[in-house]
Amino acid sequence: MSQKQKVWFITGCSTGFGRELAEQVIEQGYKVAVTARNTEKLQELKKKNADNVLLLNLDVTDKSQIQNAVEQTIDTFGEIDVLVNNAGIGYFSSVEESLEDETRKMFDINFWGLMNMTNAVLPYMRKQQSGHILNLSSIGGIASFPALGYYHATKYAVEGISESLAQEVEPFNIRVSLIEPSSFRTDWAGRSSVKTETAIYKETVEPTISTMAQFSGNEPGNPKKAAEAMISIVESENPPLRLLLGETAYQVANHKYQTLLEDIVKWKDTTLNVDFK
Repeated sequence: MSQKQKVWFITGCSTGFGRELAEQVIEQGYKVAVTARNTEKLQELKKKNADNVLLLNLDVTDKSQIQNAVEQTIDTFGEIDVLVNNAGIGYFSSVEESLEDETRKMFDINFWGLMNMTNAVLPYMRKQQSGHILNLSSIGGIASFPALGYYHATKYAVEGISESLAQEVEPFNIRVSLIEPSSFRTDWAGRSSVKTETAIYKETVEPTISTMAQFSGNEPGNPKKAAEAMISIVESENPPLRLLLGETAYQVANHKYQTLLEDIVKWKDTTLNVDFK
């Protein structure tokens, strides 16, 4: 199949990575289902190439909407070759003071929304014996910081299940890639996140929140280049399971794994001594 014949399905296209990726995909001539909870702000995307763009209202926490959106895409374009699970939100607070309603809502979007979307598309990909799933994780799916405990939990969950899924779907010629960005100018720390004030852990939590607020709108990451990078791995014959995006992501991941390896080696004897001999 020619790359430009592939059909994309992207969630969370109102702003950020989803919006930028949708624009890039359209400009490069792909067919694409562009989704958001409200598509009014996406009408200009349709005008760029009406025949190749399908606008769909989609809340990823609504399984009936997911199924309808997938079926409409199949009816319109005949297939779904690339699924981009981009929809997601953030949440700032200490672990102890986080509100359960807010954290469950985040899990419903970041994890269950992603998985319900994936499970709705997989039968079609299996039938066509091909497909590529891009799951938007984060450098926060590899390393953790104060103030973001439950957000990290959602992304660690996405990381773990994506690793399993990648192995399960390989015989069907379906690929899975985790996208792990650091700080990009996507308004993630602004419009797309919620904050609960902390009274107990100000010393450890507030510096992270303050730093995020100060850099909001001035993050080093370029969303356009991130979109181009995502398209490049879809076009690659051997796409990676993980794609780090941004210098900070590269540095943090290297530090995390070097520290982890040091601990593994340091405690090797204790680790190996617990098995039956």
